[in-house]
Amino acid sequence: MNAFISFSAAMAGLLFGLDIGVIAGALPLIAEHFSLSNQLQEWIVSSMMLGAAIGALANGWFSSRLGRKYSLMIGAVLFIFGSVGSALAQSAEILLLSRVLLGFAIGIASYTAPLYLSEMATESIRGKLIAMYQLMVTLGILLAFLSDTAFSASGNWRAMLGVLCIPAIVLLAAVFFLPNSPRWLASKGRHIEAEQVLRMLRDTSEKARQELNDIRESLKLKQNGWALFKSNGNVRRAVFLGMLLQAMQQFTGMNIIMYYAPKIFSLAGFTTTRQQMIATVIVGLTFVLATFIAIGMVDKAGRKPALKIGFSVIAVGTLLLGVCLQLIDSGNHSAGISYLAVGMTMMCIAGYAMSAAPVVWILCSEIQPLKSRDFGITCSTTTNWVANMIIGATFLTLMGHIGAAATFWLYSALNVVFVVITFILIPETKNMSLEKIEHNLLAGKKLRHIGQ
Repeated sequence: MNAFISFSAAMAGLLFGLDIGVIAGALPLIAEHFSLSNQLQEWIVSSMMLGAAIGALANGWFSSRLGRKYSLMIGAVLFIFGSVGSALAQSAEILLLSRVLLGFAIGIASYTAPLYLSEMATESIRGKLIAMYQLMVTLGILLAFLSDTAFSASGNWRAMLGVLCIPAIVLLAAVFFLPNSPRWLASKGRHIEAEQVLRMLRDTSEKARQELNDIRESLKLKQNGWALFKSNGNVRRAVFLGMLLQAMQQFTGMNIIMYYAPKIFSLAGFTTTRQQMIATVIVGLTFVLATFIAIGMVDKAGRKPALKIGFSVIAVGTLLLGVCLQLIDSGNHSAGISYLAVGMTMMCIAGYAMSAAPVVWILCSEIQPLKSRDFGITCSTTTNWVANMIIGATFLTLMGHIGAAATFWLYSALNVVFVVITFILIPETKNMSLEKIEHNLLAGKKLRHIGQ
């Protein structure tokens, strides 16, 4: 059952990654087909994030009222409609609306899947399971890049977008057989069903009973959601920390590489579509492989060391990528500098894949108290997609105003700031039960100590 749960939730990650990655190869073809300006291209990219922010907000209600399972099913259905609508779009406006619908589905999936995994897993493997979800996100990005490369020869951007409905159908079928989250069941007073699910998931009946008792204890708070947020300063600390973490993840700037990789590589001196797409696939492969570092270290070395190393690597990588682009822009262009630019892009993506990409989702699913978990994760996930929309909608404009090199230097400076924030504020939560983290938070411990 644990393996099937992991597979099903991971399929949501695959869809997440496919939708992030597919636009990189499709955008130049779409721009040519509809004669789009830079601003409209930015909106084609960022419309998905707008939908995701709305989806994350709406899913607070879905997840709380209907449960994690049915939220995922709603997301899968909407993804099918969004991908088909994108493939059949006869105007830029219809494509924008379809991308918003796709984003709505992704907002649901990105909210629900890590939350569901965190509530189903034991503390010893919780980080690894959510990192596996992130692995599927990166695999989806890579598969999208490969699909884009295959279709780029014929220029068939409609096929690039349309094939996304296939894994969505698989997700819908798989989620149908999943059990509900025991913590959600307990929050609805369905304690017998919650214990039945825990007995399926845990090694012994005694462990299942003990975990259910801990869950019941955390449910003794009389208020929940918005009311608890207003009345309890410790809950507010957790919500704001989750929002900060998601903003940090996005303002690393790494998703702009996912959305605009061919454009970046054209600036680096790769002139043909084939060269740009091959470089893009290499970046996607790096993303997948580096995620295995996170899977291996997140439950052993911990969340905090991964973030400190990752933000540092991204800061150095974006600094040097900016130097490469500056040299090329000033006329000092050679094949060596172009290849170095690809190498620095790979370095940035590797740093992101082993740290912020999975670890932020892990932490955000761990730090929220049970009775305000849906509200807290609604806030943090919405922050993620709003920040994502901002970077997607400003990248080309930033490059037009301050230049490509300065744009990456800006992101380098932000990553230095994130290293400092990680040192002074972010907690270490490895090998801690969700209920123990909640107890420490509500007892008023400093945020960086709630995992101790």
